[in-house]
Amino acid sequence: MAKVKYYYDSDTLSYQKIKPKKGQKIKGLLLTLLGGFVFMILGFVVFTPIFESPKEKELKRELEFVKLNEELHAKKIAQLDKILKEIQDRDNNIYRLYFEVNPIPEEQRTAGFGGVNRYKALEGFDNSEMIIDVTKNMDILSKQLYVQSKSLDEIVKLAENKEKLLAAIPAIQPVKKEDLTRMASGYGWRTDPFTKARKRHWGMDFTAPRGTPVYASGDGVVTRADQNSSGYGKHIRIDHGFGYLSLYAHLSKYNVRKGQKVKRGDLIGFVGNTGRSQAPHLHYEIHKNGKKINPINFYYGDLSPEEFEAMQKEAQKEGQSLD
Repeated sequence: MAKVKYYYDSDTLSYQKIKPKKGQKIKGLLLTLLGGFVFMILGFVVFTPIFESPKEKELKRELEFVKLNEELHAKKIAQLDKILKEIQDRDNNIYRLYFEVNPIPEEQRTAGFGGVNRYKALEGFDNSEMIIDVTKNMDILSKQLYVQSKSLDEIVKLAENKEKLLAAIPAIQPVKKEDLTRMASGYGWRTDPFTKARKRHWGMDFTAPRGTPVYASGDGVVTRADQNSSGYGKHIRIDHGFGYLSLYAHLSKYNVRKGQKVKRGDLIGFVGNTGRSQAPHLHYEIHKNGKKINPINFYYGDLSPEEFEAMQKEAQKEGQSLD
């Protein structure tokens, strides 16, 4: 009901009703309608979030779940990246260093993905930036894991070869310490027992009674067991691989044949006095890549530091060799 307004009429000395003009009635009606419309819009804007439909609530929950998962994935990727960095550091500075191979360059480990935009399909969504960032980090992590996996495959092969190398290197005396009479002559310049001239002695002479066992100093394959090499008499040669070869000369008899595989410590023959020899002894040589080298450096497998030092002093004496 519209409010009635009055005015005081001084002529009649009484209150009279104010009658609104037709235009004012229309204006008032329009203002009322406009106010109602504005109130309706405000109500829709303000109260709609409060009164969401079940479908809207479900979509909102899904969106929040996706966002939470992306954040959790980002944290997990950061943790995995930290662990991978530690493995990469050990790989470069311990494993590859131990096996004497070059570290993997950082640019090779962290190389990106060139070419076309790999993440175009993920653009245009509300959380595109977050999704693209997580996906990109996962791709980078996957590539680094692949590089590291290949590196560890290489390390495994190197370890296998290293194990074979350590077993193959001639590392023990070919005659046991308790069987030795003495270490008669070492590597270097010595007096020839027959000509009395100074000549190069390319191995070590171990004096022992005839028939004393002789052992393989490392794993390998027997390449010769004959007496067809001048001066050596009955002798054995073992190819240890990795460029190493050992020679055992002046034997009385063999315990192996050509082509036979032997292990370090296997009995291969017996001390004798065959060939160019002045007395029963074993002449022992080591070759590396075809070059004769000093066997004194290869007895770490069965000599104590004190025994090694004593042998080294004895080997350095310039006396007469036995062959």
